[in-house]
Amino acid sequence: MTAKATKKSSTATEIVVGDFHRILEPDSRWELGGFALPDGSTWQYREPGALVLVRNGRLQVSAMPYTRGNNNVQILDNAKHMYFSRERFEVPPGGRITFEIEISARTRGCAPGNLYDGYVSWNLLDFTTGWALDFFTGGDVVATVYGRLPFPGTAVPDTGLARAFCIFNELASVPTKQGQNHAYRITYDQGADTVEFEADGKVVDRYDHVPDKITGFIAALGLMSEIDIVDGKSVSCHGQGVVGQWSPMKVTLEPKAE
Repeated sequence: MTAKATKKSSTATEIVVGDFHRILEPDSRWELGGFALPDGSTWQYREPGALVLVRNGRLQVSAMPYTRGNNNVQILDNAKHMYFSRERFEVPPGGRITFEIEISARTRGCAPGNLYDGYVSWNLLDFTTGWALDFFTGGDVVATVYGRLPFPGTAVPDTGLARAFCIFNELASVPTKQGQNHAYRITYDQGADTVEFEADGKVVDRYDHVPDKITGFIAALGLMSEIDIVDGKSVSCHGQGVVGQWSPMKVTLEPKAE
């Protein structure tokens, strides 16, 4: 199933991607995330005990507690339960693409003030170059992410001052609490080489020198942690758990100005 264009004009096209009531069906716009491994197997981001709830058009996933871990690859250890959009949203050449969503998070057993012990993610990912533009929402901290990562099977370009990097910006300007809903927006301008992050109607982060022309993104909705593997062993699960809720996502495509 492809995303339905809900509005089209001479300057912009809007797409709404939700239909979470179909998330368990073959025609869903979303699929469980994961990566093919060198041995031919697939690592799937799926908590076996996760509770999936769709109500009032929103998706809610509860993993209480986290149980999944990978002892060898950090990127595989981080995400516990995650959905990828089946569609890749193409950036208009020289134009802009904007993604919008609402998210809330509730955590249990996570270390206070430590976002990376357990959080809800919204990720915009380009698996051709490794780019990741994200919002992370925890029970008491919100962060933006600007990075280019060596996802399995991705050829990361050697451009800019660093080949692979990930910049986490914990936002004191966006206070949050358990279950609080936030409206997020991420805009990538291919012509201007900029990325802008907005939370609850205010610009909270911006990067002005994106070193690549990103051509498209998939979206991901996840329950995650971000705790370093220690001596070949995952230590990311210690009984903590997270409940995430996501609204349908709106995507706006704006062509290059003539």
